[in-house]
Amino acid sequence: MTPATSARLVERLREKADALGFDDFGICEAQLGPDVASYLQEFVEAGHHGTMSWLAERMEQRASPTGLWPEVRSVIALGLSYAPEDDALATLDKPDCGNISVSARNRDYHDIIKGRLKHLAQFLVAEARRLDTACEVKVFVDTAPVAEKPLAEKAGLGWQGKHTNLVSRNEGSWLLLGEIYTTLLLPPTPHRAGSCGTCTRCITACPTQAITAPCQLDARRCVSYLTIEHDGPIPESFRKAIGNRIYGCDDCLAVCPWNRFAATAREMKLHPRPDLIAPRLADLAALDDPGFRKQFSGSPIKRIGRNRFVRNVLIAIGNSGDPRLLPVAKARQIDADPVVAEAAAWACGQLEALLS
Repeated sequence: MTPATSARLVERLREKADALGFDDFGICEAQLGPDVASYLQEFVEAGHHGTMSWLAERMEQRASPTGLWPEVRSVIALGLSYAPEDDALATLDKPDCGNISVSARNRDYHDIIKGRLKHLAQFLVAEARRLDTACEVKVFVDTAPVAEKPLAEKAGLGWQGKHTNLVSRNEGSWLLLGEIYTTLLLPPTPHRAGSCGTCTRCITACPTQAITAPCQLDARRCVSYLTIEHDGPIPESFRKAIGNRIYGCDDCLAVCPWNRFAATAREMKLHPRPDLIAPRLADLAALDDPGFRKQFSGSPIKRIGRNRFVRNVLIAIGNSGDPRLLPVAKARQIDADPVVAEAAAWACGQLEALLS
């Protein structure tokens, strides 16, 4: 393709991405600098990945797009805003309710993004065929070994903030990412400058001090890791700091000053379900496996399973300071899952201490 033809193709792709509901679009060459591989190596060697063994097992593929797919030449990075309409942290002041991360208050964003990526990839293949050009594509969300944040930064969507997440000039810290790898060599998007400056609000806001330095995260301390990825008992040293966060944590994202430029998410499937804005802990603790699956059908929360979720709920009950929840915790002490039973016993101890 000539440069003019490539430029027109990119413009058509950008228009199609917007029509599909994506809020940001950019292209970069399918290469990342050695600093990405070095950071990942140091992260794993320090044990900061915790039990996320897949990070250690597929480092070469994650560190470079060609490590995952040797034929890839360009990466199309897409962003979908999930910016909330209201204060994302408001539920933290309701100790008898659970706080669920904004990205998990409705439909599973993996499914939303992947479906749209496939539509855009099919559009690209069709346009290339019309230009008599061979084109292969692969689509990824965050379940694949892809360095999505460095690629999004290189493609001009934003920059990695001190909380290690992407920050966008337009969407702040509320941007979900997806990628299309293609064998086409497409003109890259000019880099857009931006930085966090001297701001350290995200570091200060982290309830467990998981951000150990600017752009340095120890996942083993992160509430999102502890409540979503970590299987087994949550270390007692972090339980009080978790508060009533029962799935994920938005504290470092919500305090980002760049959020003032973010409009409420356009995608209605990412707007919160009323029952997931401030769900009652007593109701959630009573869920059995069928009830859990029914309540969280289509939700990313379903991925962690009933036992891990109820474990989180019981930690929140222990932190509630509400003795009225003691019978709820006691009922779970005989739970068939030993991790749930242990969390229930801990919660009972916390609430009983208030009565002594």
